[in-house]
Amino acid sequence: MPAASMQVLARRLVRRGFEPELFGYATVAGGPERAVPRLADRLAAAPCHVLAHSLGGLLIVHTLRAEPGLPVARAVCLGSPLCGSAAADGVARAPAIGRLLGRSAGLLRTGCTPWRGRTQLGVIAGSRPRGLGQMFGRFDGPCDGTVSVAETRLAGLADHVVIDASHCGLLLSGDAVALAAHFFAHGRFREPGAAQAAQALE
Repeated sequence: MPAASMQVLARRLVRRGFEPELFGYATVAGGPERAVPRLADRLAAAPCHVLAHSLGGLLIVHTLRAEPGLPVARAVCLGSPLCGSAAADGVARAPAIGRLLGRSAGLLRTGCTPWRGRTQLGVIAGSRPRGLGQMFGRFDGPCDGTVSVAETRLAGLADHVVIDASHCGLLLSGDAVALAAHFFAHGRFREPGAAQAAQALE
């Protein structure tokens, strides 16, 4: 994806005291095989945290699994189908448009195995069902219009949270940035008991 897709989130992270660097990759022509070595080189430069969206989350998990010694303390995935994407599977089966997934099709369709790496991994999922993914995938339960919440619940996560945002809306969400910043600082999205208290007020 173009690095520019993360610019809004990057600007908001700057205001919270972070120094973000953007990373872009080719999803169709390049795919994970070309992106992983480049990303690993970038991540090896200095200790860091990672914020990734959608396929980017799969890419970071794939990279950390391939290079377990990378100095990534914590990573947050936004709407990433870490358990595999029904929408991507539907697109791949459609003869006219299946090629749009390019070299990323396999990773999108199969997802990742349970996480056991040393990097603390968290996921922010969206529950606002607005997106074209519903045309190609059948979702059980809440979804962000492209990825279901269930598809983001990979075993081994340090934390998981659901917010009112669509798949693309996660890229513009102030709540997502606040939660990611808290996770980078504490290894969880909210203080213990905060989620239960919020539910009790609803």
